[in-house]
Amino acid sequence: MANPVNKLRFGIFMPPFNSPATQNPTSSFQRNIETIQLMDRLGYDEAWIGEHHSAGTEIIGDPLTFIAHVGAVTKHIKLGTGVVSLPYHNPLWVADRAILVDHLLRGRLMLGVGPGSLPTDSAMIGLEPKDLRPALAEDLEVVLQLLHGVERVTRKTDRYNLVEAATQLAPYSDPVFDIAVAATISPAGPVLAGKHGLSMLSLGATTREGFDMLGHHWKVLEAEAAKAGKPTDRSKWRLVGPMHIAETQEQAIEDVRYGFDTFCDYTQKTLALPTFRAEGETFEERVAWINETGLGVIGTPEMAIAQIQRLMDQSDGGFGCYMFMQHDWANWEATQRHYELFARYVIPAFQPSQRRLLAAEKWARSRHGELDAKNGAAIQAATDKYTAETKQNA
Repeated sequence: MANPVNKLRFGIFMPPFNSPATQNPTSSFQRNIETIQLMDRLGYDEAWIGEHHSAGTEIIGDPLTFIAHVGAVTKHIKLGTGVVSLPYHNPLWVADRAILVDHLLRGRLMLGVGPGSLPTDSAMIGLEPKDLRPALAEDLEVVLQLLHGVERVTRKTDRYNLVEAATQLAPYSDPVFDIAVAATISPAGPVLAGKHGLSMLSLGATTREGFDMLGHHWKVLEAEAAKAGKPTDRSKWRLVGPMHIAETQEQAIEDVRYGFDTFCDYTQKTLALPTFRAEGETFEERVAWINETGLGVIGTPEMAIAQIQRLMDQSDGGFGCYMFMQHDWANWEATQRHYELFARYVIPAFQPSQRRLLAAEKWARSRHGELDAKNGAAIQAATDKYTAETKQNA
């Protein structure tokens, strides 16, 4: 698969969508943890954990606390906040806690930031949706100053007052861990990522509007980076989309009868997020919303490969990481099988290891007849020599 980024990475974006709200939250947390442990064992690269405070389904209130725990029970996978809603917090404490977790994880932390996606969250602390993106722009600048620690920060807003603020710890990562800005449909995320030379998390990458905006978003990021004199790197661009795969499409569709309708109801009636809302009233209409609009895949590994290649083409130059949008569409057993099938059959299609293996197989096949004959002759010669020597010494 052609991709300017040599090795495509894979991971998960976990809000988490633990629906329905009648589930035991403690067991839901445990399943979230075990999902990341499974992905760690299977060789996935990244897991990003969300911050939400309302609506009953996305139940992790502090991704840094969750990440600190998961870091202790995993070995390799990198862990990111997906995302910290910066306008909700004092930026000094965000920087300080992120640096602490960076030390605890010995450099496996990634910091994703955004304006906050649930209006029910911001409503509880008196913030209006229209104010969140300007607040993110202001707060991100402060957080970056604090993380880099070049000088003390004095900044007063209607949400906080910093007076010669600084973190007492430097990051474990040198110079600082990967920092990403969330992007959905508007250009706000790409503008900030480009201006500050940061990574980008395209959360609405596969929605109808987001798919049309893919290449445009990167062009916005590049333009802003050029104005600010910052470098760009497509390997730091991450795309998020929903999938569930099984051995056959029929089996995948049967698997998601478990919880797909509940998820769709949540997006239609509870989640006040116009950029991500299920279409259709029946199960069949909703499956079509996933498969026929290009949003994602409920199907097979081959369909997953085709979807990722389609996104790569639409991105107009490639990207660095594809991430599943975590969900409870299928039961736990079928969900685990999904991750295993994807790791076995889909990931290798976009990594250099498969290209080398196929090249090695092709070369061996091209020499098969010649070398098979030579090897057979050598074996026969050794046998004949032994037989002759045995007779001579008899």
